[in-house]
Amino acid sequence: MGLATAYSRAEAGLDAPRIAIEVHLRGGLPGVAIVGLPEVAVRESKDRVRSALVNSQFEFPAQRITVNLAPADLPKEGGRFDLAIAVGLLRASRQLPQVLPEMEFLGELSLGGDIRPVRGLLPALIQATREGKQVIIPAANAPEAALLRDARVFVADHLLQVCSMLRGEQSLEAVEHIPRDLAGPDRSAFHSVRGQFQARRALAVAAAGGHSLLMTGPPGSGKSLLASCLPALLPPLPEEEMLEVAAVRSLRGEDGFQGLTHRPFRSPHHSVSPVALTGGGRVPRPGEVSMAHRGVLFLDELPEFERRALEALREPLETGEIRISRAAASHVFPARFQLIAAMNPCPCGYHGDSQGRCRCTAEQVRRYAGRISGPLLDRIDMQLMVQPVSREVLLSDSPEADEHGLEAAQVSDAATVQRRRAGVLNADLDVEQVERWCRPDPRGMGLLARAVDRMGLSARAIHRCMRVARTIADLDCAQDVAASHLAEALGYRQLQG
Repeated sequence: MGLATAYSRAEAGLDAPRIAIEVHLRGGLPGVAIVGLPEVAVRESKDRVRSALVNSQFEFPAQRITVNLAPADLPKEGGRFDLAIAVGLLRASRQLPQVLPEMEFLGELSLGGDIRPVRGLLPALIQATREGKQVIIPAANAPEAALLRDARVFVADHLLQVCSMLRGEQSLEAVEHIPRDLAGPDRSAFHSVRGQFQARRALAVAAAGGHSLLMTGPPGSGKSLLASCLPALLPPLPEEEMLEVAAVRSLRGEDGFQGLTHRPFRSPHHSVSPVALTGGGRVPRPGEVSMAHRGVLFLDELPEFERRALEALREPLETGEIRISRAAASHVFPARFQLIAAMNPCPCGYHGDSQGRCRCTAEQVRRYAGRISGPLLDRIDMQLMVQPVSREVLLSDSPEADEHGLEAAQVSDAATVQRRRAGVLNADLDVEQVERWCRPDPRGMGLLARAVDRMGLSARAIHRCMRVARTIADLDCAQDVAASHLAEALGYRQLQG
């Protein structure tokens, strides 16, 4: 008889609870039973571990083996527990010395004993580092571990290397932190933008305060091009936010963790399903809103998206997270993204055109605009009409003044002021902070009162206008929110006036 415990980490959204893998050997008919809510891939680990041990010249105990994954009420999935189960089994059968409790093991085993990479490893490494644990992972997952400072992470390619380290015969290679390349964003896309000074100003305001923006205009007016330029105005990711973005990418199994300094820019097609947009599935995975966390989610042709998909954006726009509930567990994924959307004013796209090209009836225009619900529209901070650029400006060969570097510097300075003042960007201020930092002067309050009566703004829209006005004041390096700042913010609610 023998009893041993090894430790690993489960996957539960961005949480990574510690799992104690208890292995018990006793007399009886040989066999392996794995308990503790294992799903299929975990139950199949007994066959992978058996072959890995035999092919690594270890003895597989001919006894009754019980493997318990504690806590028992937490669902476990994937092959990440293979290495810990193998170590626990070798310890219980006295083929390895005592395993220290501060040591954790993550990795899938091949039949020959090779340690294969696993998806979603970074959240586990972040949690283990916070708790001061030592982790052994597959060598292929080293780029994820290199994002962390002060992590005690070691890599191995084969089960025999791990066993040699546990016996004190050799040491494993430690993962070293690799500093990020903080090169600035590429602003070359701005050189393709001609005119559109109002839209560029709106982009600067949106970038500075993290505000959502809806652009409406005819085809070819530059809405998509303007949206693609927004990341060039955004400051690089701070290290803490970079780890959040990298953790979400890890859960999706994506590569390319080094050099992760630019904010995400996600642009799903309008045929995307609600599950693909918000996340979900049998085993919940992050959706596009989580992949855009701390970055930009661009929805082009907004009315063409499925109604259920659009309505699912309401919660993350308010809370900055998406909760996916299942019978066994509830998963929370981060979704603090900046929504940038574009749409045509009618089905043909030319409603209000001075040349009279629109052939849509009033009912068609009303029905097309009605595809976007009032509650969703109310959650969008800024709403702007984008007019086509004149022929003279579009075909001019004289270069425009290059002010994009100046705009980016102003945006960066304004964002720094906001974080220093309240710890967050203006778009993320709560109600109490709005009343404290965004309340306009007496003239501005009078203007706001008249705007509420005329435009029928909701309480949410009022607070959003005040947040935008605060951002405009920050761009102007103003201490207080003046009536002029509020007037510009109200001008960005044209679709609700």
